Amino acid sequence: MARSFENRKQQQRSVTIVGEGLTEQHYFTHIRFLFGYHYTIKPYYFSITSLVEMDKKIAEAISDGGVAIAVFDADVSNRNEEERKRLEIIRKKYGNKKNVVLCDSMTSIEYWFLLHYENTNRYFKDSFATEQELRKHISDYEKKSKFLQNVKWVVDMCADEKLETAIKRAIAFDHNGESYSNVYKAFELLNKLK
Repeated sequence: MARSFENRKQQQRSVTIVGEGLTEQHYFTHIRFLFGYHYTIKPYYFSITSLVEMDKKIAEAISDGGVAIAVFDADVSNRNEEERKRLEIIRKKYGNKKNVVLCDSMTSIEYWFLLHYENTNRYFKDSFATEQELRKHISDYEKKSKFLQNVKWVVDMCADEKLETAIKRAIAFDHNGESYSNVYKAFELLNKLK
């Protein structure tokens, strides 16, 4: 009897997506709609400008026993020593917690999107370079609401099992190269809770 109650309790834990910007917010809004996942996206959890703010939002999301999926770009840690140290603090603080999933991407979430189309973990100088490569597959891609709010780009990106392919590629590459993405971990958790 206790096991059944514990399983229900675990399934009822609220999941909150915490992210850096509009791209992540729109992407996960579309993913929730397309795949029927259950999680909260609070607009004020997005447009986070620093890892200090990310840390605060993660803590807020898990304070009531919920689960936080933190989606952010790791490239800032390459450009700024202070942010690199903060990223290490976040990884140490939350890396082994069952109620926090760190979904960082190097250089940016656009690398995660690129994995839907290319089997690569090559070096990208910055997020702009990653976006340029992504535009070979999504020609009109841009980080503006006008583009991002249209679900079609996510529908196309996930069609023909490309999402599953991206997950497999991200797992295979892990951190063994110049680029990586842990966004697949969000899908592992969401599929387990579905």
